[in-house]
Amino acid sequence: MEYQIQPAEGKLGILIPGLGAVATTFIAGVEAIKKGISQPVGALTQMGSIRLGKRTENRMPLIKDFVPITGLNDIVFGGWDVYADNVFDAAMNAKVLEPMLLHAVKPELEALKPMKAVFDREYVKNLDGNHIKEETNKYKLAEALMEDMRRFKEENNCNRLVIVWCASTEKYIEQSDVHETIEAFEQGLKDSDPRISPSMIYAYAAIKMGVPFANGAPNLTCDIPALLDLAKEEGVAVSGKDFKTGQTLMKTMVAPGLHARALGIKGWFSSNILGNRDGLVLDDPDNFKTKEVSKLSVLEEILRPDINPELYGELYHKVRINYYPPHGDNKESWDNIDIFGWLGYPMQIKINFLCRDSILAAPIVLDLALFMDLAQRAGMSGIQEWLSFYYKSPQTAEGLKPEHDIFKQLIKLQNTLRHMMGEDLITHLGLDYYQELVDAM
Repeated sequence: MEYQIQPAEGKLGILIPGLGAVATTFIAGVEAIKKGISQPVGALTQMGSIRLGKRTENRMPLIKDFVPITGLNDIVFGGWDVYADNVFDAAMNAKVLEPMLLHAVKPELEALKPMKAVFDREYVKNLDGNHIKEETNKYKLAEALMEDMRRFKEENNCNRLVIVWCASTEKYIEQSDVHETIEAFEQGLKDSDPRISPSMIYAYAAIKMGVPFANGAPNLTCDIPALLDLAKEEGVAVSGKDFKTGQTLMKTMVAPGLHARALGIKGWFSSNILGNRDGLVLDDPDNFKTKEVSKLSVLEEILRPDINPELYGELYHKVRINYYPPHGDNKESWDNIDIFGWLGYPMQIKINFLCRDSILAAPIVLDLALFMDLAQRAGMSGIQEWLSFYYKSPQTAEGLKPEHDIFKQLIKLQNTLRHMMGEDLITHLGLDYYQELVDAM
């Protein structure tokens, strides 16, 4: 298949539900980068390179020079939030970035005021916002979001829009009949069915508007049959879910290494403390369960105890998240890993990761926004599994197990970009080099 990629002409509007710590860190960071104050560390679209052809060719362009992604100076920001604070005030309240840096981009941030959000406290009990849309039913709320998108696009002279969900984790729900078909879902919107969450309303509105949607939280959002069918019908790219940042990022690096060396694992105990708004939301058991399900699936899919019962059949995996206000956005995670090696002799690995949640998430938001826009311009509708690299719980087509190994995910991402641009895929087999040497002798 050859991709006819539409050029990245004009402005790209990045709309974000949830202008909290992650979103404000992302927006302030991009504005600082545009002024030459900082560097986009962690963003593959800006600092990552990609090998093309054989190693001997020495072709290693930056990704931003290889694929036609939107430049940072052509990005316009907007979003929704349950609080009316402008982005500068919200960033100051989040206390992630230094005040000196925020003041350097204060005019740009103060100009960004959130639109009223769609919010249902039943889904996030520990928040109590007051900047909220009020309509007679959920269908009307979806229409109000669509009007927001139309107005934002016109007022900011945008050619295209993309939405990245950065709002709070919603309570755990399971798929039910209202999520099965487009018809049932739309009737549920009109009936204000309680099983339709705010994030689903955003995703529905985005898809109906032809706007690609990336889900940065573990919510059951656009991974339901109704919205996936709608995305295919409307030709819209979707991806998710749950940004892969601190502890899970480490798991997807360490677990593949242990698995590659056929080392056994008896137990993996994971604990976290954080004090930002995300920590407050996850202090509620219903919301924590959504996050827990997302985090627990990673090891099982990497290690496959069903295939390797001698090594991982007795694996005990436990995840805890504790709200600890003094830490703010500086999340700390501890992992105790009980492993065993030759002849079953036990060993241990201890990981103490003192990370900054929003600092790790901000470049993910940028990459997803730019890659989702690229996918949309390339006509790649539906689930974008090639972006699994960025997610804890990657969406896949029905019947497919997700790939959690970060190194395999990176190969998938890079090969997709090569495929888009008509370059040879790279398998890393390498035998052809040695065959050429034999032939030359």
